[in-house]
Amino acid sequence: MDSRARVMIVEDDPTVRGVVGDYLRSSGYDVSSFSDGARARSALEENLPDVLIVDRMLPGVSGDDLCRDVRRRSDIPVIMLTALGAVDHRIAGLEFGADDYIAKPFSMKELQLRVAAQLRRHSPSAPADPFTVGAFRIDPGHRRVWRDNDEIALTTREYELLLFCVQRPGEVLTRNDILGEVWGWTFGDASTVTVHVRRLREKIEPEPRSPVYLRTEWGAGYRFTPYGKG
Repeated sequence: MDSRARVMIVEDDPTVRGVVGDYLRSSGYDVSSFSDGARARSALEENLPDVLIVDRMLPGVSGDDLCRDVRRRSDIPVIMLTALGAVDHRIAGLEFGADDYIAKPFSMKELQLRVAAQLRRHSPSAPADPFTVGAFRIDPGHRRVWRDNDEIALTTREYELLLFCVQRPGEVLTRNDILGEVWGWTFGDASTVTVHVRRLREKIEPEPRSPVYLRTEWGAGYRFTPYGKG
């Protein structure tokens, strides 16, 4: 783990904020913490951390608001904390751009592992040569994507999801396959994949409601068809 990695915690519960901060500091992270969204927003405008951990239910400026603000200008990983266990509440957090979520109460070790996983997945990798698959051209060295010569702006997670799919054209990819390879999870909520597939379709499909590239295989998963047919 990179001891210089900076983690920002935004949590209005002082006990949770203190325990999480102390645990991550003891794990070698540089931690800053805020009790409300307004102060965190000001700090984020000055300097972005390497990982943002934010409680969804904050007074005033909510965790959703902060996540939305960050996503307008950065792809830093965002882990959302929530006391809301219902699937639709977790999906809502992902819709605002969170990369991961963890429900309260949670294990400090699990949270630390989630932080470490996000840092690994967002760390620079060795450049690879650009390649073309069907209508898509991918430049891994610069993490850029084009469809039919039009560049598509993707978040880090959307890019990783598309890259996983384009490298396996025609294969049926289960949600568990995607969770394991794109998120690095051995377990998790399949709704996470559903949300990100929908967001990716909004950017790569001519008509997202009738996808021709990233298709649903009902009861199985998804199939990527790079030429938009077959």
